[in-house]
Amino acid sequence: MNTELSAFDAVHPVGVTAVRPMARLLVRLPLCPQRAGRMGKAAKAATTPLSRLLDGVYSLASTEVIRHQMPRRKPIGAGTALLLAAALVSPDGRADEGGSSFWLPGQFASMAAVPPTPGWSLNLMPYYYSGRMVESRILPQGRIVSSGNDTQLVLLNVQPGYAPETRILGGQGFIGLGFGVGNERVRADNSISIGSLDAQSDVSGSDNGGTDLSPYASLAWADGVYNWMVYLTGNIPVGSYDSQRLANIGLGHGAIDAGGGYTYFSPQSGREFSAVLGFTSNLENHHTDYKSGVDSHLDWSVSQAMSSNWLAGLAGYVYYQLSADRYPTTGALGELQFKTLGSFKSRVAAIGPQLGCTFDFNGGQGSLDVRGYWEFWAQNRPEGYALFATLGIPLSD
Repeated sequence: MNTELSAFDAVHPVGVTAVRPMARLLVRLPLCPQRAGRMGKAAKAATTPLSRLLDGVYSLASTEVIRHQMPRRKPIGAGTALLLAAALVSPDGRADEGGSSFWLPGQFASMAAVPPTPGWSLNLMPYYYSGRMVESRILPQGRIVSSGNDTQLVLLNVQPGYAPETRILGGQGFIGLGFGVGNERVRADNSISIGSLDAQSDVSGSDNGGTDLSPYASLAWADGVYNWMVYLTGNIPVGSYDSQRLANIGLGHGAIDAGGGYTYFSPQSGREFSAVLGFTSNLENHHTDYKSGVDSHLDWSVSQAMSSNWLAGLAGYVYYQLSADRYPTTGALGELQFKTLGSFKSRVAAIGPQLGCTFDFNGGQGSLDVRGYWEFWAQNRPEGYALFATLGIPLSD
């Protein structure tokens, strides 16, 4: 039984909980210098693979529970039974571990590919997210499997960085390090602790602590109104993380992310368009023996300058998981999951307004960009809304 259950220790908290690279979300404007309902309902609906598997799983679950010598507990309801079935028959591929991802969707916006001004700078990004996972979806979080999750996340990310005077391959380089602090709160309609199989209803958890570290490097080129950029970033898992918590600020595993972007900006017309496409390769979470699949993400922005210091427009993102997650599966449970359930992958899209301005600071040009995103098209991850405020200030003139 212990060998079987180890397949389900592959878990991670819901929510966007890792520090991500602080993008150079600096607005460039005309005439300005360059600058930086409960699970019971789901069981009755019988609209998911899990609900259709209940009849076949109950006998297997009963055999495994008896073999594990679980102590007697109070009877469980239909929603919790469905959750128990999911815990014992996890799919070969889930969404990103716990419905979370290294990349923070929406962090790139207007002027994303415009080369930064040489010198030291500091980017601050307050971030707020609120979302809910639909009740018919199951999420692993540490050594807990839960459903009907409500997630609230508050982060303050900081990224000091430096852009050298020396050109590299004809482009402007930039290096930085992202880190921060945050608070995440998660409430679940139902949960089951893997190992003890202790079922609970209406449970909650929270975490206050530091984020992971995200080194970041980019190289950007400009040719009139056309701008190009490539970047490389990653995740160093040193943040607050515990596989037995519902909520975590840290991700629990490393990751490597690379991509490129394009910005069109005409000072004469004030029109701007930016798009950044990237891909994330996740490393194995050694706390859980879980490896999330390869992710893709697209951040975009369309804006119009209203004056030499203000712009307004729309911003959005699309996040799509390309490959299924992998974790150890052996024995009868692994065979059952392989034959009956396909791979689950996460996705989400969002759109919302943005407003930006520039201002003089420390002999240079500072910037402030505020935007909000409303999510849709979500699958195997929370769906809700996100609020960003990106403040960029020069530290050297």
